[in-house]
Amino acid sequence: MEEKKIAILTDSCSDIPRNVLERYHIYEMALSVNYKDKSYRDKIDITPLQVYENLHNEIPHTSLPAIGEIHETIKKIMEDGYNQIIIPVISSGLSGTYEAIEMVCKEFQQIKTKVIDTKNIGLGSGCLSIYAAQLREKNFDFEEIVKKVEDKIESSNIYFSLQTLKYLVKGGRLGRVEGMVGSLLQVKPIIACDKDGIYHAVDKARGRKQSINKLIKIVQDKIQDKKKYYLVISHGFAQEEANKIKERMQPYIDKAELFIEGQISPALGVLTGPGLIGIGCFILED
Repeated sequence: MEEKKIAILTDSCSDIPRNVLERYHIYEMALSVNYKDKSYRDKIDITPLQVYENLHNEIPHTSLPAIGEIHETIKKIMEDGYNQIIIPVISSGLSGTYEAIEMVCKEFQQIKTKVIDTKNIGLGSGCLSIYAAQLREKNFDFEEIVKKVEDKIESSNIYFSLQTLKYLVKGGRLGRVEGMVGSLLQVKPIIACDKDGIYHAVDKARGRKQSINKLIKIVQDKIQDKKKYYLVISHGFAQEEANKIKERMQPYIDKAELFIEGQISPALGVLTGPGLIGIGCFILED
């Protein structure tokens, strides 16, 4: 009887840092960052800093992983000896990535696959791939991992504050935050994905300082008295602010099962611009 060997595959906009991908043996597919004269593979051919530095010249657009690249990734996974793949990806409400991967997977009848719509973005999505990898380490089988990950989709949340909404507007990703565009300039929405995986405003604040304070409070309230959780901090070219948030969150970080911090992917940077701050949590046990 053939041994069942499970691979975990995610996408670059799930924002899992390279060292974490390697630690948990998670494969990753790149979305694309497209300029007029050239396309770049997210996190491979282009960095967030390159995107930000060029925004005043051209705002690129992003696209889902190339069909050929999805094919090649699955072939590589099979060549590495895997015969089952669990694929948690960013929200189908924000990207066509889920549909594209599901379509390609149907062509691989010789391997068992399950694409999971995390209904989230960035590390809000990435935490579910890490959770799947941890379950694999504990020897859960394919169906058990899929069920446990799907049951935990609503337990993973990340909240963002942006310096400006103009890049979300230009990228057509405003979702249910649209009502905030006409607000006063200094009013900053706190953005997250709703149950449908669409951006919406969970709160608002006046100015940067108050918006960061609210981000911290939202997450602290979420994890207060929880037995087990992951904690994440993301930023878009805002390392100094991220460091200060980390200091303030240190008592919660100390109690976390896993803490991840990092820069958002170049593709997400295109849609949010510089200055994004994100704080998130994944509740493992109440």
